[in-house]
Amino acid sequence: MQAIRVRPPQSVAQFIFTLSDWLVRPLRRIVPGVGGFDWASLIGGFLIVLLATSIMFFVGASWEVVLVAALYRFLTWIIYGFIAMLIIEAIFSWVNPHAPLAPFVRALNDPLLRPLRRVVPLIGGLDLSMLVAIILLQIALLLLRMLFGFA
Repeated sequence: MQAIRVRPPQSVAQFIFTLSDWLVRPLRRIVPGVGGFDWASLIGGFLIVLLATSIMFFVGASWEVVLVAALYRFLTWIIYGFIAMLIIEAIFSWVNPHAPLAPFVRALNDPLLRPLRRVVPLIGGLDLSMLVAIILLQIALLLLRMLFGFA
């Protein structure tokens, strides 16, 4: 949200603040935001994934394996988050395009969809860029799985 300068609705902002402030606020004192990205939030998210992964591998895996598995899970969670936002936008467009959260979700997806909309033409008035984006994200998941050796 901060990288693309999107302001969430008040209820969403309050939920995100309440959910993440206990971890992000202390990290912001240590890690500054650089280049428009809130690195403290990204590092906080990675620390949560690292904790969850280390609990999974508590049985005796080395720290290198835990770090690689945590990085893999963190990247896959980000990709699945993109896919979920695309699906939510598609549902809004079918059910209620004027829903209060629809502009927020549309603004979050726009940096991902804008380049695809330049390439993918409208077919019969249908915008298939969301479908193409989901397919490309699925390919990214497959490449990530092969890169990390989980194939």
